[in-house]
Amino acid sequence: MSDHQQGGSARREFMKLGTAAAAAVVAPVAGAAAPAAGGGVHPFNPATAKWMPTRNLGRTGFPVALFSLGGQAALQRGNNEERSVGIIERALDLGVNYIDTSSIYGGPERWSERYIGQVMKRRRAQAFLNSKTKERTRDASMRMIEKSLELLQTDHLDSWQLHDIGLMEDVEAVFAKGGAMEALIQAKEQKMVRHLGLTGHFRPDALMEAMRRFRFDTILLALNAGDNYNYSFAKELLPLAVEQQLGIIGMKVPGRSRLLSSWTPPPLEEQKKSWEGAVLAPTPGTLTMREALYYTLSHPVSTVIIGCDTVAQLEENIQLSREFTPLSHAQVAKLAERAAPVAKPAMFFQYVSRP
Repeated sequence: MSDHQQGGSARREFMKLGTAAAAAVVAPVAGAAAPAAGGGVHPFNPATAKWMPTRNLGRTGFPVALFSLGGQAALQRGNNEERSVGIIERALDLGVNYIDTSSIYGGPERWSERYIGQVMKRRRAQAFLNSKTKERTRDASMRMIEKSLELLQTDHLDSWQLHDIGLMEDVEAVFAKGGAMEALIQAKEQKMVRHLGLTGHFRPDALMEAMRRFRFDTILLALNAGDNYNYSFAKELLPLAVEQQLGIIGMKVPGRSRLLSSWTPPPLEEQKKSWEGAVLAPTPGTLTMREALYYTLSHPVSTVIIGCDTVAQLEENIQLSREFTPLSHAQVAKLAERAAPVAKPAMFFQYVSRP
């Protein structure tokens, strides 16, 4: 059997396994920090075992909690340190052991990295820390990570990702001579980072091409109940990530709340002024937060990241993750069907125009 045939077979088998795969990647939480792939030890949060189940973060071997903290929402707002630091501290107290941020979260001031750094200077050993570069060249990306390490108040990242790989032009740019991939490789060689990854929410094809060119460790991808209705990430990208044994982090779970029946849409004129462009949401969504979260967790992801505006939102997400059991094929399909009327607003990030 050829490699191509073998890969196709693996993807077909993935579709047969479906939600059973999600249960299969559950990993026990050890009583102490475990050895990390590539040397050293993993971060260890002693609260994780008490609060949430874990799954392996792919071949990194890190036992990541089902819910992880995203660096947007409150954490990217300027002059919001007290609230943001409170959310981060509470997340660690409740067992969160993966924190995601980026060099572009919070604009030029990079508020997200700043706030997280305020906690990391005291609790770095408790969190698998990830940041990203959206720069496409080696030199600009190296400047990004040097500043990231300074703001995050650490000497290394557990993972560093290429941010927002959406088009083939992005792939060509980062893999070109002098491209960002050179920075990722150099940073790993110099032990500034332990693992390398990529992220995307626009089109799956570009991510798949990048994955064929380099052996990444992690991928952050968009996956919510509206996935079936435009450029599906679950159809081919997710099976390929499983096949490559990547640590798979799901994002856009409630679609900026647009999937949620509890959401109150802002006035349309206000929506038109936002970066989401012409993708308007005139009505609330159709799912509860439990349903939106369980839809994504019932796929073979390692964890999900969600940005929180309040401690109450954080606590709700952690409690839901604590209570999670995988949905059946029929339940997953039903949620996707119910999401259909609001799929476009919930997947707004796939409809915005790009250069």
